[in-house]
Amino acid sequence: MALQLSTTVRNARLDIIETTISTAPILKIRSGAAPITCATADAGTVLATLTLPSDWMGAASSGSMAKSGTWQDTSADNSGTAAHFRIYDSGGSTCHIQGTVTATGGGGDMTVDSTTFTAAQSFTVSGFTLTDANA
Repeated sequence: MALQLSTTVRNARLDIIETTISTAPILKIRSGAAPITCATADAGTVLATLTLPSDWMGAASSGSMAKSGTWQDTSADNSGTAAHFRIYDSGGSTCHIQGTVTATGGGGDMTVDSTTFTAAQSFTVSGFTLTDANA
C-alpha cells in the first residue's frame, strides 16, 4: 500500500511553505530550462522580476493551495520566451520553489497570459497552485 496522509497533514505541509519563505518573496520568470534543483545556480535570462503580495498563497484546502492576490508586473525586464520560474525569499538570495512556465491552459507549473515577453511590457501570472503528494 502506498503511504497516505490525512488532508489535515497535507494542508499543514503546504501552509508551512508560505511561512518558511515568508512575506513578499521575489518571483523571477526566466528563459531556458530550469536548473536541476533550487540549489543549482540560476539559468537563462531574467525576463521579469516581481515582488509577490505579502500574503501570496491562499490557505491550503483539500491538499492544495493557490496563489493569492494579483501577481502582475507592469514592466518586464527583458525580451524573450518564458520557460521557467524561481521563487526566492524576500531578499532574493535563496531559491525555494522553481518550475515550468506556460501560457494559460498550457499545463505548466505556473501559467502567464503570454510566454512571449517584450521588455517593458505588462504581464500577469494567471495561475499557480501547489498540491501536496500522498493523497
